[in-house]
Formats: sequence, structure tokens, C-alpha cells
Amino acid sequence: MFRNKTLLITGGTGSFGNAVLRRFLETDLREIRIFSRDEKKQDDMRKKYANPKLKFYIGDVRDYQSVLNAMRGVDYVYHAAALKQVPSCEFHPMEAVKTNVVGTENVLEAAINCGVKRVVCLSTDKAVYPINAMGISKAMMEKVIVAKSRSSNDTVICATRYGNVMASRGSVIPLFTNQICAGQPITITDPSMTRFMMTLDDAVDLVLYAFEHGNPGEIFVQKAPAATIKTLAQALADLLGVPDHPIKTIGTRHGEKLFEALLSREEMAAAQDLGGYYRVPPDLRDLNYDKFVETGEVRISQAVDYNSHNTKRLDMKGMQELLMKLRFMQAAVRGEHLEAEE
Repeated sequence: MFRNKTLLITGGTGSFGNAVLRRFLETDLREIRIFSRDEKKQDDMRKKYANPKLKFYIGDVRDYQSVLNAMRGVDYVYHAAALKQVPSCEFHPMEAVKTNVVGTENVLEAAINCGVKRVVCLSTDKAVYPINAMGISKAMMEKVIVAKSRSSNDTVICATRYGNVMASRGSVIPLFTNQICAGQPITITDPSMTRFMMTLDDAVDLVLYAFEHGNPGEIFVQKAPAATIKTLAQALADLLGVPDHPIKTIGTRHGEKLFEALLSREEMAAAQDLGGYYRVPPDLRDLNYDKFVETGEVRISQAVDYNSHNTKRLDMKGMQELLMKLRFMQAAVRGEHLEAEE
């Protein structure tokens, strides 16, 4: 489906953008456009990959005209541009709205106007039952996706939703590793806190699946194991040869949950089980209010959400096996320094 086609990756200099790019460089795409606002990272990528397929566009998803300029002649879009750090979004919630909500509206509107075939957007487990500004803005982004997909003409718009991507920039695995190597205690918020665990390769597999199989307004979720933060910390320390490394509990930070959900109860009631993935159809109720106030659905009452407390739980051995799939971790065990996954 990608032969001689053009792909645009928004936020293409980030962890997801780089991972998706590496996989797509192996396909027969004619051109891959990297759209972001960081010229230094773009220049680093230009030198790193040195591939004539790559074209770089400076711009910001908040600026519709810059998005439109990059969108002309594009067949496929992977929309990864976002503000994703919970603390920065808490302190600057309107910045999260501008990038994650308005920015997504700009990308989708430009894609529709330019006749793009398919758009796959990146979302997060924090959009389910959101309690922080980052999650709320991503939940609104998903609503924009579903609303736009109702009138997107021939442009198919869908989304993928992830839990924690291991060793991505800003995640705890590089932090814990650096603390261990520096002889400092590992700082964890709550030993019993659970998080979904998935590799960047798993995340990219889901993107490719969505490109091939997505219908308008659908959200795709990969089934993923979870682990407690204590298990993760102990597995890291053991792999790095210091199994008794001290762990310091600092308490839950503002905006954090004890566990994350990848699918709400309502979504699980409607989700299709595809084996390794769940497909969530869009809510296509119209403005007939009877459907909201006169009738309900028993299946929703009986459903249970899909969260990091009730999914497959990794023990220390399982956590270590998953960690050793990461290039970052392989380098750390060898005593080499490697930046967080990009």
C-alpha cells in the first residue's frame, strides 16, 4: 500500500517519530516528510539517516498554514506531535490544548483538504478516565478525531492508544538506570503502582496495523502486560549487577494514578478482540437525544475496563526478559551509555 507514496510524520523528531521512521525507511515509500519545530533535531536526523527519501519541514501543528504547506501531495499521515509530559501540561494546560487539541484539528483539516488517504493519530492511556491536563487534552484529541471522521470524505482517520513505551525519552527506565549507575537511590513514587509495558517496536507494529486495517473513527489498542514500579526497579538493579541497590519511595506525584486504563468500561463493552489488539468502534450516536435519555445498554453495566491492574502481570523474570529486548538496556548491561530510545 505504500509503494511510491508519500508519508508525513508530525512530531517526527520525537521517540515515536524516529521509531516509525526507521520502520518506514525499509518500505518502498517514495518520500517521508518529517514535520516538527526543532531545527537542531531535524539537522541531527538528516546527518544520522543520510537518506534521500527524507524531507524536512519546519513548522508547528498549532499553525495551520505551516501544516498545510507540508501536507500537499501527501498520501499518508502519522500524527505524533504532542505535549506529553504530565508536569509541563499541569503547569501550562492551555499549551497542551493548543498542541494536542487545536494542533490535531489543524492536522486533520489539512489532511482532508489535501485528499490524504489515511491518518493515524497517536493517543495515550492517560486519555482514559483522565485526571491530569495531559490526559484531558488527549481525551479531547480523540473526540476531535471521531468528530472529524464523520465528515472526512475519502480520508480515513483513526487512532492508536498506548501505555508506557519503555525507554522512550522522559520515561523512568533511563532515569532509574542513571540513578543506579550514579550510585544514587532509585526514586519510586509508590511500589504498588502499575504501568503497561511495551517496546517501541510493539508500538510501531500497532501503527502499521492501523494503517492497513483502520476504519474511520476507530481506536486501536495493543494488549500489553503490566508490572509494578517496584518490580521494574528491582529488575533493572538486578540486570545491572546491583540487586540490593537502595530504593526510596517518594510518594505519588501530582497528576499520577495508581494504575492506568487502556480501555474504559464503555469501550470494552463495544470493543472487538482481534487477538493481539482491541479495535474500538467510534460512538456514532446522532443528535437524537432519546438514545441518551430514554434507552441504555445492559452490556455496559456488565463490562469491566482494561487496566494495568487486571492485565497480565509481569514478575521480575518476565520484566527482565522484556527489558533485554531494548537496545538501551542491552547497552547499559554492557556498561555502555546510550541515549533514551528515539
